[in-house]
Amino acid sequence: MTSSLRSPRLRQRRKDDLERCVAVLREVHDADGYPLTWPADPARWLTPAGLLDAWVAMDGHGAILGHVLLARTEQAAGPVAEVGRLFVAPQARRQAVGRRLVEHALIVADDQRMPLVLEVVDGDSAASAMYEATGWRLTHISTADWTGPNGEAVRLRHYRSPIGSADA
Repeated sequence: MTSSLRSPRLRQRRKDDLERCVAVLREVHDADGYPLTWPADPARWLTPAGLLDAWVAMDGHGAILGHVLLARTEQAAGPVAEVGRLFVAPQARRQAVGRRLVEHALIVADDQRMPLVLEVVDGDSAASAMYEATGWRLTHISTADWTGPNGEAVRLRHYRSPIGSADA
């Protein structure tokens, strides 16, 4: 274990990072099944409509260890920022990379006074446990408007940020 894994550097994602992000995402998909269904165009999937910003965690050698983004979405109460496309390279697990990325997204959303939300596939107990342990509040469970790899319905757990001034 190197110190570069323990202290990843976070920075804004650049366009020239996308190819490397897709490669890490493929490793994550192969290891963990995230995303549940591999996207036809992974670079586009990492750049969804409403994208506010995206960040990568990098080691001391410039390797991408993780990724997160914020996207603006509309809810009944108004616009919110949604955490999305969070993943951590298998070799960087258990080094708090994911937690640091989520904390950064929390700070940015709070600075912009936007409520922060996220969705987790119901059954992803590791992700749900991490969010709940860090104060995220489960607000409801719904059925996704997309299906799993075999056409099955997918249930989503919806969470609200532990910080922020507005209700989501």
